[in-house]
Amino acid sequence: MKEHSLSAEPTHSVWNRELAPRLTIAPGAIVTLECLDASGGQVRPDSTVEDFLAIDRARIHALTGPIEVAGAEVGDVLAVKVLEVAHRGWAWTSVIPGLGFLEERFSGAYLFQWKLEGYQSRSLAPAVVPLRPFCGVMGVAPGVAGEFRTRPPGVFGGNLDVRELSAGATLYLPVLHAGALFSAGDAHAAQGDGEVCVNGMEMPAEVTLQFQLHKGQTLAGPMLESAGYPDEGGPEWIVVESGEDAIRTAQAATSRMIDLLVSRWGFTAIEAYVLCSVAMKLRFSQVVNRPMTTVSAAILKKILPARRLF
Repeated sequence: MKEHSLSAEPTHSVWNRELAPRLTIAPGAIVTLECLDASGGQVRPDSTVEDFLAIDRARIHALTGPIEVAGAEVGDVLAVKVLEVAHRGWAWTSVIPGLGFLEERFSGAYLFQWKLEGYQSRSLAPAVVPLRPFCGVMGVAPGVAGEFRTRPPGVFGGNLDVRELSAGATLYLPVLHAGALFSAGDAHAAQGDGEVCVNGMEMPAEVTLQFQLHKGQTLAGPMLESAGYPDEGGPEWIVVESGEDAIRTAQAATSRMIDLLVSRWGFTAIEAYVLCSVAMKLRFSQVVNRPMTTVSAAILKKILPARRLF
C-alpha cells in the first residue's frame, strides 16, 4: 500500500476537468494532503475584520489537487476513506454582508478567531465547542466541459459541507471523467448543520485519505458511511443531495434512501418508505451556498443488518 503526500500549492478554486493532475495514484493508495484554510492563506490568526474584507475572493476554497486515480473511468465509483483531519491550533469564522441564512438580520461584517485545543475550543465562553474536523469540499471533476466556481455543490460532490465527513467516514462519489481528478479543501474544525452564518471553523489542515475504486458501479450522487459518535446514535448510512429547491432536494434525498434500502436490504419500496418515516434523519447540511441547498438523509447503521455497498 503506497503512501503519498501532496503540498497545498498550487491550489485551485475552480472545477475544470481539463486541470492537469498534480499526483497520480493507484487504487488503495493513501495520500496526505496539505490544505490551506478556505481563504487560501489570506486570513491569519491575527487578521482583523478589515483585513478579511480586503482578501481576494477569487481564491476562496483554495483546493488541493487534482489527484488522478489510475484506471478510474466514467461509470465507476470512487471511495474516499477519511483517515485523519488534523488542525493546526487555530481557525476563523466570519459573517459576510449579503451572505448567510439570516443576511437581513446580520448585515455587517464580522470575524471571529478560534483557538483550538486538542478536541475542543473554549474561545467563545462560556461555550465549550467539541471539534470534529472534516473537509467541507471533497469532489471529483464534473462530467461536463468548462470552468466552474467551487461554491455550488453537485453530483460530483464539491462544497457539500456535510459535517459527518470526519475521520472514519467513507465518501462515495460517481466517477464522471477519466481519472476521477479528486480535490479537497475548505477544512472545518467544527460546523453545525446548515453552516448558517456562512462559515464553519475555517482552518488549515493536514488531511489523510485512502482511495479505493469500484469498477462498473452506478451511483446517482454522493453518499457516505459516517464514523458516528455515541452522543449522536452511532455510524449512519447517509445519502446527499444538492439542489436549488430545498423541498424537492429533500424529496430526492428521501427517494434515493428508499432506493438504497430496496437494492441493498431487500425491502419493498413501500416498506422502505415506512422505515424512512420512522427512522430516517432528514437534515440540512448547508443552506448558504446559494442557489444550492444540500440535504442529507441518514439512517443509523445499527438498525439494519451489516452490508457492504460495493
